[in-house]
Amino acid sequence: MEILVVGTGAREHALVRTLSLDPAVSAVHAAPGNPGMARQATLHAVDPLDGAAVAALATGLGVDLVVVGPEAPLVAGVADAVRAAGVPVFGPSAQAAQLEGSKAFAKDVMAAAGVPTAAARVATTLDEVAAALDEFGAPYVVKDDGLAAGKGVVVTEDRDAALEHAAACLAKDGGRIVVEEYLDGPEVSLFVLCDGTDVVPLVPAQDFKRAYDGDEGPNTGGMGAYSPLPWAPAGLVDEVVETVARPTVAEMARRGTPFVGVLYCGLALTSRGVRVVEFNARFGDPETQVVLARLGTPLAGVLLAAAEGRLADLDPLHWRADAAVTVVVASHGYPGDVRTGDPITGLDGADTVPGVHVLHAGTAVRTTDDDPENPLNDPLLVSAGGRVLTVVGVGETLADARRAAYVAVDQVALAGSHHRTDIALAAAEA
Repeated sequence: MEILVVGTGAREHALVRTLSLDPAVSAVHAAPGNPGMARQATLHAVDPLDGAAVAALATGLGVDLVVVGPEAPLVAGVADAVRAAGVPVFGPSAQAAQLEGSKAFAKDVMAAAGVPTAAARVATTLDEVAAALDEFGAPYVVKDDGLAAGKGVVVTEDRDAALEHAAACLAKDGGRIVVEEYLDGPEVSLFVLCDGTDVVPLVPAQDFKRAYDGDEGPNTGGMGAYSPLPWAPAGLVDEVVETVARPTVAEMARRGTPFVGVLYCGLALTSRGVRVVEFNARFGDPETQVVLARLGTPLAGVLLAAAEGRLADLDPLHWRADAAVTVVVASHGYPGDVRTGDPITGLDGADTVPGVHVLHAGTAVRTTDDDPENPLNDPLLVSAGGRVLTVVGVGETLADARRAAYVAVDQVALAGSHHRTDIALAAAEA
């Protein structure tokens, strides 16, 4: 098989790396990819939001499968364009991707399917937001209805801060807000592969959204993750499949918009039972990095089976007993005003730590004739985004995986960068 992965981040690098290790895969391509992916894939300078261009690349290369990584291309209809060109694609249509593209749409689907989730109100004015905040009380949960790269949600005890976030979201064209009741209890991410009819769950993971240790600071796209979850209740995966994933996929099919790809179930294990916090229409980042690190079954055939409606024919997936922990190295200022262009060094040392692999997210290669830090004009790896690298450690236990990941993180030098030091700490010490 030859496979094309669409996207630029660490999630896509994890997919590229995992697919490149599959004996059934002869070549991996990435569009447009990043410098780290170039070690395992051929990069193609194609706009990932341009469905026609991605479809033309897929047909020109003669690939057997296209895997669309990020949410924005899915909502933009890239999977539709590839499908129309006759190439199997792992990823939902633009209509089905509205499960992530619109939180109000997702709430409507969940209500129709009987999926347990937080009570919510959709608001288009600040008066409606204020009324919903007063109805649910603190802590206040305010979500931008559209795509916001994981940073459109504010959870706060401060009513004024909740209103300020709502006002910023409403100021956008077509701005709409979803105000929800607060869900207590720990959160879990579970990815479920879907082929429009059948579903196959992966293993649960937990990510860390807040920027700083102790869950302090603003929400981010995710600062780290780990798997397995030793504290998760027995039967959790089966329960989510039967009460969340299957009903949702059935409802999407009933509406004439079958869901093919990953249904990312963001869950809260509340005192009243499992509740859906949110749906995403793609693999999560950084949870994908730890989930794929534990997958023993070759990935390509699984994704192709989903794309072709054959999940029911798959043998059960095999999972390694090892634990995995990933730590995100973020640029100066993230998740606010991010500084880019800083040189990144130490990756050779990080890559030599046993049990570790480093995945690129916001990186680029720079060559300039007048760079005092690079007088020989050698290609220089620099930061090019908010989340720059994810360092994945694998070990027999969570403590072993944490130790490996943080030893490798300490090898990386990036001026002004920051990372959390407590990823998986509580679970490892329990």
